[in-house]
Amino acid sequence: MSERIYNVLFLCTGNSARSILAESILRKDGHRHFRAFSAGSQPKGNVNRFAIKVLKSLDYPSDDLRSKSWEEFASPDAPVMDFVFTVCDNAAGESCPVWPGQPMTAHWGIEDPAEAGGTDIQKEAAFVAAFRYLKNRIAAFTSLPLESIDRLSLGTRLRDIGRSAGATSGRQKAS
Repeated sequence: MSERIYNVLFLCTGNSARSILAESILRKDGHRHFRAFSAGSQPKGNVNRFAIKVLKSLDYPSDDLRSKSWEEFASPDAPVMDFVFTVCDNAAGESCPVWPGQPMTAHWGIEDPAEAGGTDIQKEAAFVAAFRYLKNRIAAFTSLPLESIDRLSLGTRLRDIGRSAGATSGRQKAS
């Protein structure tokens, strides 16, 4: 892979759990070739405490993570995204802003760990499962030969990653 750095945005409605996990995973595991961001269509304004707990326990960055609107990334002075992945079914069905640069997009929906009920241990287990599904997808993504694959094939591979273990039945999209 070349020295190019790709910008990747993970989207979810609340930007408090799944997209936050994905941002942190890619920041650590893909730091040489990727710059990771996350946002939400209706951000909750805070990061779920279980997301922070799981990230810290697995030695992933959590210090500067925050829940924010996707509007931050649609402005003219925002970083131009190369990839945009929705990680919840609600965000996949919403009308997204027009992203400068026409990034590749795909839906990688997984169940919302923030919706898990039960004890704190059960809730934390839901976040660990979400982390594992996202880490596997991000590992598959970061191993793609981005410099040598055509756009159509890349779109197919991105959609396939979104259908891997843990996938929700949400709308699959790629462009």
